[in-house]
Amino acid sequence: MPAATPGTPSLLRAMNDRAALELLLTHGPLSRTRIGHLTGLSKPTASQLLARLEAVGLVVATGTDGGRPGPSAQLYAINPRAAYVGGLDVTPERVLAAVADLTGTVVATHEVPYTEGAEAVDQVTEALGGAVKAAGLHRTDLRRVVIGTPGAFDPQTGRLRYASHLPGWHSPTLLEELAAALPMPVEYENDVNLAAVAEQRLGAARGHEDFVLLWNEEGLGAALVLGGRLHRGWTGGAGEVGFLPVPGRPLVRQVTRANSGGYQELAGVEGLPRLAAELGMEPADAPGAPEIPGAPHGPEVAAAVALLTRAAAAPEGAHLRFLQSYATALATGLASVVAVLDPEIVVLSGAAISAGGEPLRALLEAELAELAPSRPRLVPGEVRERPVLHGALESALAATRDEVFDTSG
Repeated sequence: MPAATPGTPSLLRAMNDRAALELLLTHGPLSRTRIGHLTGLSKPTASQLLARLEAVGLVVATGTDGGRPGPSAQLYAINPRAAYVGGLDVTPERVLAAVADLTGTVVATHEVPYTEGAEAVDQVTEALGGAVKAAGLHRTDLRRVVIGTPGAFDPQTGRLRYASHLPGWHSPTLLEELAAALPMPVEYENDVNLAAVAEQRLGAARGHEDFVLLWNEEGLGAALVLGGRLHRGWTGGAGEVGFLPVPGRPLVRQVTRANSGGYQELAGVEGLPRLAAELGMEPADAPGAPEIPGAPHGPEVAAAVALLTRAAAAPEGAHLRFLQSYATALATGLASVVAVLDPEIVVLSGAAISAGGEPLRALLEAELAELAPSRPRLVPGEVRERPVLHGALESALAATRDEVFDTSG
């Protein structure tokens, strides 16, 4: 069927369809009258719209608003089964997969722990297959999959860069092998960028066009959102702030081979136990560290989380000195990012920042005010559980809804 011509009734119908579908996503079940009121359409036109969307399987009747005076009105909602997407969060410890329906509801997850010598393609297909099976679906039911990894795949060569610590993901033919193994479109995105997508759509960055997300777990990273869009850079390496040269650490040469840089060595999780010991804190018991739901960590992150949680619970004496020193280290690199980008807000995310709570946030904001020429608000991330996975699903849903909600064809 040919595409709709601008100004024609078919295009206007498609625009009204899209507006109604977006309202149903935002508000949940709505009556015909309410949809007409919110879109400005007459009751007959709203009725025709709903009948059309119901006929193509995008909308379903879900009951009535029986709690109001007068006759009950039929309610309509997005058909959650109209499309499904997949998302994967890949770390050195495991691959976590999830399936979501068109409304964004996560219907199933499945985790595959990393085993020595495991192939990336096998890990992905096993994790995704487990999530699809748990959802009662087949892999061909997924419209799109987004995979989040540390680092980024170079758009020129297809090779994963900035993530030498991710075993099994560095074959020059990996993307071709994954494309051959998976029957749906697959997209790849940096894990910190996906955490920013989650915050932009679901969390602390909603309504903000320009922001930076600072992340600290296995590595230090940042996501840069400018004019509402992720800035990825020429090779996908924008935001790899762990490689920043910073005062307080010697220059690191051949940083990609070392998989580290000055900022990582100054403020990364691997140095926090040593810093705590120097300032008089007792060592953390990593096996007893508080667990962040859905975010499996290696021992270095677990130890850092335990130290930060204990310090934030009683921020005085050695605890306060530890938080202050860590805040200074974080601000040292963040000041360069703020000086260049001048963001409206900085979202603080990742287990090794979130665990410091409000005491760390306040100290970091005060320290940054001394080092940076502008003063963005520092806000804690709100998507604390599986932010990378949620970002992958939200990214996949955005593209899928653009396709599914387009009724002009």
